[in-house]
Amino acid sequence: MRNTKVFGQTFSRIAAASLSIALVAFTASCTIDRDSDEPQISSNASTGENGEGEEKKEENKLTSNVKDGDTEVDVTEHVQVKGDKKIDKVSLTNDAGEEVKGKFNEDKTEWTVPTKLGYSRTYTLTAKSGDQKLEQTFTTMTPGMTLNGALAPLDGSTVGIGQTISLRFDAPVENRKAVEDAITVETTPKVEGAFYWITAQEVRWRPEKYWKPGTKVSVKADLYGTKIGEGVYGGEDRSAKFTIGDAMRAVVDDSTKMMTIKKNGKTVQTMPVSLGRDYQYPTPNGKYIIGDQFETLTMDSSTFGLTGAGSYVTDVQYATQMSYSGIYIHAAPWSVYAQGNTNTSHGCINVSVENAAWVFNNMKRGDIVEVKNTQGETLNGSDGLGDWNIPWKTWKAGNTEG
Repeated sequence: MRNTKVFGQTFSRIAAASLSIALVAFTASCTIDRDSDEPQISSNASTGENGEGEEKKEENKLTSNVKDGDTEVDVTEHVQVKGDKKIDKVSLTNDAGEEVKGKFNEDKTEWTVPTKLGYSRTYTLTAKSGDQKLEQTFTTMTPGMTLNGALAPLDGSTVGIGQTISLRFDAPVENRKAVEDAITVETTPKVEGAFYWITAQEVRWRPEKYWKPGTKVSVKADLYGTKIGEGVYGGEDRSAKFTIGDAMRAVVDDSTKMMTIKKNGKTVQTMPVSLGRDYQYPTPNGKYIIGDQFETLTMDSSTFGLTGAGSYVTDVQYATQMSYSGIYIHAAPWSVYAQGNTNTSHGCINVSVENAAWVFNNMKRGDIVEVKNTQGETLNGSDGLGDWNIPWKTWKAGNTEG
């Protein structure tokens, strides 16, 4: 029994010693052997010398919104360069060596070109931020055709209460909606208005009612780069600012053969007239917008289809346009005897030289002349100066589909 107990104690000591050796061996395996040729992993390698994670090196990328080598870049794309850090320098030049100006944001991490690019041009874009560089070359789109539009009224002009805004292109427009979307009309005070195409190549914008005198109007047509047909793009942007002047309105009444002119609601002039010959050339009824004015003008009846018997080529004084179809208020000294009592013209409103000069000097583009009680029909709303003869419901509905 004694020998057995001693054996048990001896076994216990051996077991304890073996466990201690095992623990020492386990602890040793977690320590870097700096004399070893093999790589080792330290128990604190993930925390660094101070027990904290090592900081990642901050990236610094330079990017742009165009692709290097692209040959169909949209000219309305505002080229932009972005950097993770402050951008030191950016340069954009075209194939003629001309530099395109751009602007930095406040912290100089973004650079943007505020203008549109040129058609069919090749550009070189370079940028630098620290040790990072960006170099790109790209080419803009080439239109199959460009269309230009003439905007009226002219910038800085003062016009009448009936003046409509006109944009006339040099060829028919396929995508009318794209053109309308490219036009912005701003007014002070605010006025509701709508677009209407009087021809396949001319769009108009007008309010529901005549403008109020003193209204300020600003028009912008961002046509350049706008796709307005298959392969067809706008050629140039257009803009104008104009003011609505005094309300000048004339009423020509065939029942009395008189024209009464009011300025801001007050009668300022009356004059006898001779209109288009009854049953033959009756002057159309309706509302006319005053257009061009000429101190002298050669009137040729062939321009509205009258040739042969009854045709004429006559020089007149103080001609004020009322329609594209050739109706004018003008001096007609040869018909003074008939003015106020008989219609003798081919459709124009004949007045004396003195009265024609008064109209020429006192009425302006955009003023309104209303003709009533003639034997004629109503002036076509698409005549060119007959816009107000198209009902507002029809005008507002528009005709973008043709």
